[in-house]
Amino acid sequence: MKTSLIPFLCFLIFVSCSNPVNSQKLNTKNLETAYFASGCFWCAEAIFESVKGVEEVISGYSGGHTQNPTYESSNTGQTGHAEAIKVYYNPKIVSFDTLIDVYFGSQNPTQINGQGPDKGSQYRSIIFYKNSTQKNSIIKKKAALAKKLGASIAAEVKPFEKFWKAEDYHQNYERLHPNNSYIKAISIPRLNMFKEKFPHLINAH
Repeated sequence: MKTSLIPFLCFLIFVSCSNPVNSQKLNTKNLETAYFASGCFWCAEAIFESVKGVEEVISGYSGGHTQNPTYESSNTGQTGHAEAIKVYYNPKIVSFDTLIDVYFGSQNPTQINGQGPDKGSQYRSIIFYKNSTQKNSIIKKKAALAKKLGASIAAEVKPFEKFWKAEDYHQNYERLHPNNSYIKAISIPRLNMFKEKFPHLINAH
């Protein structure tokens, strides 16, 4: 489970004032968006931001039935929301199909309601689609992976409805807090494992 964020609040407030997250406005003119839930959004954000063609990743909540979810409310498991990410990507560099490969290749695809030590519906795996082409691609890749592993794939396939941005202190969390115990024990190893599996997809920066 993630360690408590309470000890970091004062520090985070200072950081957000002196070095605001996402302070530079992203030019989204030639970018597309994709939405995924894959356990802890700190982990998923760092993984997708390492991919060539991904310009920005935002941590948030999606897939549930309540309005304006918060970290505290989503952690109750009663909102229906999962920790999710919004991925801004350049389709001329990386395709949606490749992002699906990144998604499945950076998690335990058979784990239900969680990833690693993070368990509960708020950590469940979901791939959101915005049109029938995306839906068909997801279903095809999910079926192929199930056949390859000889096991059921846990990820839900759902139409995208709404993404709620998470609190500012969650954004770029792994990059800003590399010495956090959860980051060191869970997030960084998960990121490094992904990089070892997909070196050709990694951004050189």
